[in-house]
Amino acid sequence: MLNGTFGKPKSNSLMGEYSTLLGDAVLRYRTRVAEHTARLESELANRVKSEFISNMSHELRTPLNTVIGFSKILAGHDRRRLPDEEIVEYAQLINDSAVHLLSVINDILDISKIQSGKYTIDARETPIDEIIQVCVTSLRKVAFDAGVTIDNLLPQYLPPVRGDAAKLRQAMSNILSNAVKFTPKGGRIVIEGAATKDGGLVVSIADSGVGMTEDEIMIALTPFGQVDGTRARWREGAGLGLPIAQALIDLHGGRIAIKSKKGEGTIVSIMLPSRHEVSAATGRDMVFGHATPE
Repeated sequence: MLNGTFGKPKSNSLMGEYSTLLGDAVLRYRTRVAEHTARLESELANRVKSEFISNMSHELRTPLNTVIGFSKILAGHDRRRLPDEEIVEYAQLINDSAVHLLSVINDILDISKIQSGKYTIDARETPIDEIIQVCVTSLRKVAFDAGVTIDNLLPQYLPPVRGDAAKLRQAMSNILSNAVKFTPKGGRIVIEGAATKDGGLVVSIADSGVGMTEDEIMIALTPFGQVDGTRARWREGAGLGLPIAQALIDLHGGRIAIKSKKGEGTIVSIMLPSRHEVSAATGRDMVFGHATPE
């Protein structure tokens, strides 16, 4: 008599084998993906490191060379009498270079503090319109020398925000300075603002500058990222202005949105909630390069 199990398909064992094979294949695939990702991250880190060293070498050496060169000329004043106007000119060049150098160093220290979570916010009720007016006033001469017009069209009243006045001023100044740097002679920068329905506010800084592609926007928002422009490279800074501004706005519970088109200009919109209680978020939580392209 034939056993009832004779000739029965070994479906269970086959399914087990297929499951094992599939599991092994998935594991191998995940391993390859992880290795590939790690390799890309390593290559990116090395590239960023190399670019950082290259950028910093340029940003630090250029003003230092100016300081050293013109100070040597002034030091030799006893051997070759210099006209008073030349002395004043050289002294101004030395001062400008030293100020630029200090700005680069401060930016590096700021981004380091933000990324390490050591950046603190002194949150108080702050009038944002007054902060922006201070920024405009401080940049008026730079803009005038560059042949750029700044029009502050903010309404007479904007709702206050709860934040750190110094940090908000730094963020706004960085964005406005960037607009001046990349707007050609005869260009215009317009500042507008309005309250939002939820009690917050939005401020937009629009320029008629060189503009950026979406890829270039991401580069500009990455620490030490350099977007090619028409201005002298040493005047562009270390590529930290926008990343620092973005991080500071994030710490205030806000966000930045950038709309830009190559050759047509850029609009940076800063959105802040009204009287926002600054959270415990620190620079360690900041994700650079994530501003919303509109």
